[in-house]
Amino acid sequence: MTLWTATEAAAATGGQAQGAWAVSGLSIDTRTIEAGDMFVALKAARDGHDFVAQALAKGAGAALVSRIPEGVPADAPLLIVDDVQAGLEALGRASRARTRAKVVAVTGSVGKTSTKEMLARMLSDQGRTHAAVASYNNHWGVPLTLARMPRDTEFAVIEIGMNHPGEIAPLARQARPHVAMVTTVAAVHLEAFENVEGIAREKAAIMQGLEPGGVAVLNADIAEAHVLRGAAEDLDITARWFGESAGDYQLLSSDNKGDGLVARATAGGGEVEMHIQSLGAHFAMNALGALACVEALGADVAKAVESLALWSPVKGRGVRETIRLDSGEVTLLDDSYNANPTSMAAALAVLAATPGAGRRIAYLGDMGELGVQEKDLHAGLAALQAVAGIEKIHCVGPLMKSLYAALPEAKRGGWHETSAEALPGLKAAIKGGDIVLAKGSNSMGLAKIVDGIREMGQSTPTQENA
Repeated sequence: MTLWTATEAAAATGGQAQGAWAVSGLSIDTRTIEAGDMFVALKAARDGHDFVAQALAKGAGAALVSRIPEGVPADAPLLIVDDVQAGLEALGRASRARTRAKVVAVTGSVGKTSTKEMLARMLSDQGRTHAAVASYNNHWGVPLTLARMPRDTEFAVIEIGMNHPGEIAPLARQARPHVAMVTTVAAVHLEAFENVEGIAREKAAIMQGLEPGGVAVLNADIAEAHVLRGAAEDLDITARWFGESAGDYQLLSSDNKGDGLVARATAGGGEVEMHIQSLGAHFAMNALGALACVEALGADVAKAVESLALWSPVKGRGVRETIRLDSGEVTLLDDSYNANPTSMAAALAVLAATPGAGRRIAYLGDMGELGVQEKDLHAGLAALQAVAGIEKIHCVGPLMKSLYAALPEAKRGGWHETSAEALPGLKAAIKGGDIVLAKGSNSMGLAKIVDGIREMGQSTPTQENA
């Protein structure tokens, strides 16, 4: 399927197209580029222009560039623009303008990606659905997702994130959602904000991109709900609230059933029972918010509840695996992609609640971007109720030394500066029957520990990744 022709792309960007090419996708990475893709030569850690020749050699249909790179023929299939980032954004805006899709945008301090994946799973059974891959939620991820959207898309799910003030509103205006959801607000990126209320104001900025008549789906249970409410009122936007205290979409109960959850809630004008293939009350809350989005989009809530039962967490975000060792099976909870105090508390609660007769063991890495409170926020994890149900906590990283010091001595595993340094001790620390959690900010590389545990035996997922 043709996504962009040379003529269309040139008209969208105001750029100069060389050749009469057509592309079926967009890529920013030559390692994963597919034949027929347009390679986007962004400048990040390295200048993407250095990889244009490689992309074309691997079958790229064209490249979006600001100059003809060295080693690339003068007649190569190119789209030449003044600025590649601006060109990508122009493609995204044009793609959004030419589709009649109903669009939902999701932001929040915690749960953006899992909620986005839930929505994609729910909506894909009701129409042609396009969604952001991985965590493509930043200044290049949002326009890339939009520019990749097929013109016959019926539903689109866009994830929007931020690290600093002023980032969300421009991305929301590019996405132009019909529904905007804020999953929650928490102490994340505190080094860039004065307080959590400042984070709430930034999250609320997603409403600035709503289409006329659009709906905001907001968390009623957070302390900063008044900030979200004020923003919706200032913009004269209809808000629908979800949570245990919400009047619109109320979570009535959430109970662990084996390896998953059964939750009851009010939604779609009645009571629904949600089945979720993962433990963790936060998943039930995110699912309820997703159902509110489904209804606001005009889709079928009852069908969405059925589809939700087929969803499961993605790699690095709570997916569960069974590792077979000579001494028995180990249950591995891979939540290694990201971490902040709120998601860490939720993950530890899941670990403590996971059924099984064996020990509960955690490998926890530093949580980044917490500002001047970072040491206290790490040490404070020791006071969580879930810690009582965990036998050993291994700490990774300089900041996690604060947690290690705050833990009762009986619960201390080891402390290591890096994930690599923790690897040699895995075989001695883990045995058959154990339930093991790995969680930390992505920069800490807890995925190495996950892979190290997998290598101890033959890994088999107990749930399909959505």
